[in-house]
Amino acid sequence: MPDSVRTRKGASKASLIPENVLALLHAGELESVNLTEWQAVDHIHLLRSVLPHVQLGAHVSQLIDQLEETGSTSGMKAIRLIGQELLAILHESGKPTATSPVFLSLATHKSDSVRCWSAYIIGLDNTLSLEEKLKQIRKLAADHHFGVKEIAWMAIRDSLVHDLNHSIQLLSEWVLDTDENIRRFAVEATRPRGVWCKHIDALKSEPARCLPLLTPVKSDASKYVQDSVGNWLNDSSKSQPDWVTQLCDEWLRISDTKETKRIVTKAKRTILKTQTEQK
Repeated sequence: MPDSVRTRKGASKASLIPENVLALLHAGELESVNLTEWQAVDHIHLLRSVLPHVQLGAHVSQLIDQLEETGSTSGMKAIRLIGQELLAILHESGKPTATSPVFLSLATHKSDSVRCWSAYIIGLDNTLSLEEKLKQIRKLAADHHFGVKEIAWMAIRDSLVHDLNHSIQLLSEWVLDTDENIRRFAVEATRPRGVWCKHIDALKSEPARCLPLLTPVKSDASKYVQDSVGNWLNDSSKSQPDWVTQLCDEWLRISDTKETKRIVTKAKRTILKTQTEQK
């Protein structure tokens, strides 16, 4: 592969993506390097390239028809739909999804978009318990690719919300993990408002329920985690500003570190903006 492709930074808009890069993305031979490339992937092309190599060539037309029928050929809608359809196909085989050679091929595929499909195969599988879903999604939650990590928590979020108390209990171990990606997943997956996802009304009204996830990372060394904690609290400040203010004050009192200060700054940005506008 040419160095110009391997070391590229990524185009700023889809029309500027080089043809050879787009071809490799559609062939499943290359990972996207930024959001522009990730959103530009046409999953119809990717299905045609990938499925025959994972013993699913007979289902290509079926999946393409589904995408065309719904007008979802790229981005999150396409990924969710493909994950849903692939899950149904795997269930028809009668074999446990987690140990299926087909699933394992998808979950470890070179293409980040294909690994995103596998996240929704896990997230939408109602035959799995919450514990099983978290166990299976863990590797994708720790994936090196930005898109896979985001889709991992999106794919399982509905399951987490369905049994919120149990989810918080299980994820309280994740925020103690040595991997920053795992700690960040636990926080990001439970954000009250989140990004590109449904809000969690229970946490908008009672954010304190998630203190078992937030408190252990109030001074996390990772900026990746700090940003997530700050954004979590900023989400909460839009419905519970007094609670966020009190919590931030308490954190600064007991944890006078640059990490906590950075989190608090991000957490209170909407509060400070509102105060400024009211003057």
